[in-house]
Amino acid sequence: MRTIFAICAAILVIGGVLAWRAVQSPNRFGEFTGGKEVAVEDLMARPKDFTGKMISVRGTVREQCKTMGCFFFFTAKNGMLRVELKDIAMDAPMREGRPARVEGQIVPYSDGYQLYASAVAFE
Repeated sequence: MRTIFAICAAILVIGGVLAWRAVQSPNRFGEFTGGKEVAVEDLMARPKDFTGKMISVRGTVREQCKTMGCFFFFTAKNGMLRVELKDIAMDAPMREGRPARVEGQIVPYSDGYQLYASAVAFE
């Protein structure tokens, strides 16, 4: 009987700590400046049209960096857009599978382009 009570108490304590951490984690990093909203599909199809311009994108967080959360991907029918967070949220909370809004600029990356974020809001 004591074992059952100890297990229940441990579950309650661990659950309470996890809930507290979820509430305490910031969901917004950087400052939004009102960049023009663009669809991920449009960015993937014509990245050069948006290079050097402040833009805003909405999507669902996919494949977030597991070690620090410093980057993630937005998916589209025509590919995946890498979103770099290192200057605003190097230790971003894990939000894989949740919606986010990102503002930043498209910059060359490897053999393609990425969105270099200046602000992100996890919803």
